[in-house]
Amino acid sequence: MTDATQTPTPAKAPTRLQRWADSDFYYQFKRSPVAIVSFAVAMLLILGAVFAPLIAPYNPFDPASLNLMNGFSKPMEPNAFTGDTFWLGTDDQGRDVFSTILYGMRISLFVGVAAVLFAMVLGISLGLIAGYVGGWTETIIMRIADVQLTFPSILVAMLIFGIAKGVTPVEYRDQMAIWVLIIAIGLSDWVQFARVVRGATLVEKSKEYVQAARLIGRSGPAIMVQHILPNVLSPVLVIATISLALAIIAEATLSFLGVGAPPTQPSLGTLIRIGQGFLFSGEWWILFFPACTLLALALSVNLLGDWLRDALNPRLR
Repeated sequence: MTDATQTPTPAKAPTRLQRWADSDFYYQFKRSPVAIVSFAVAMLLILGAVFAPLIAPYNPFDPASLNLMNGFSKPMEPNAFTGDTFWLGTDDQGRDVFSTILYGMRISLFVGVAAVLFAMVLGISLGLIAGYVGGWTETIIMRIADVQLTFPSILVAMLIFGIAKGVTPVEYRDQMAIWVLIIAIGLSDWVQFARVVRGATLVEKSKEYVQAARLIGRSGPAIMVQHILPNVLSPVLVIATISLALAIIAEATLSFLGVGAPPTQPSLGTLIRIGQGFLFSGEWWILFFPACTLLALALSVNLLGDWLRDALNPRLR
């Protein structure tokens, strides 16, 4: 017989993975085909770019590995001179298009992620200061933001890139081009982060927990960073996801116009610009495959950001 006085075994606390599997966020994710497909495509492209040196059959930017006789090879067809076959064909210099896409995505993703992080840090900082301090500080910051919103972001990025490149010594321009591009895109995209954070800060600073922090003597910066900031991050993460797609497109646009990544570090935009010159001569694959990759990358990240915005909106749950 079972001892009635035996103490029941306490249930094990759920693991982090179990809590994730039981969360509303994961439930909404697995019920959204668009989110699943977008996430799969985005992760496939991102992992392909990260592990490009391991996946790419050639290093397209190593002159020693290039063979000009392989130039203009059609996809999946043996070259007339060398007999080599390439999945997505080759460009005018004999570079494997598949390999150039993988390496080009590394530049596009690096510029996009770094520019969004820079815009986030700048926008969140100015938004917190404007919303918490108020007064003339808020007026100056938000009027600058309003003025910048009257210009298209791509024009702002081109202006900043041109000025920064002009003041950079000639011998360092190619080395600094990527960092100048990141700063240009970031400075053109901080406004939306600042406006959202300012609005959320105006709501949060009147709540009781902020008043309690003031009463115990916490400083203004400590209150903004440790108390208000964690409560305004949800909309910021959604904006950052959507802004990543826009930053990648902005980088591709600037590189296509010849004011972005240098020829020694070509991105997807640079590859599209190179392929555009051969489109009407019959070598369509040099433009087609990089353009499709850019479209898939930007669209998947954008759709994932749209789903994330709806998933984190409590009114739509």
